[in-house]
Amino acid sequence: QVQLVESGGGLVQAGGSLRLSCAVSGGTLRSYNMAWFRGVPGKEREFVAAVRWSVSTTDYADSVKGRFTISRDNGRNTVALQMNSLKPEDTAVYYCAATWRHKVIVTRIWNDYDYWGQGTQVTVSS
Repeated sequence: QVQLVESGGGLVQAGGSLRLSCAVSGGTLRSYNMAWFRGVPGKEREFVAAVRWSVSTTDYADSVKGRFTISRDNGRNTVALQMNSLKPEDTAVYYCAATWRHKVIVTRIWNDYDYWGQGTQVTVSS
């Protein structure tokens, strides 16, 4: 059973930085494309960033491009999201996700992902 566990969320002032981490267990990380999504109550889960299993391709939502960086360490079975220049609108629960069904290209569709973590709260104060 694949499990994803996020950590690193918290409260930060606008302009600050946070680094989220996702630990993968029960499976080999290189078997999956990985992504981060975020969600707020009453809204559909939003794509943030994704990285292909071979680390050759990354994709970012326009709203975070240039500020966030996704990375993965297949040897340590971890995925990270470095978030810089945070804005109040980045406030959300951040979820780590994995897909084995969609590995040829990175996908932004939440329903394409097979496994999800429980989420970690990120709050950015103005």
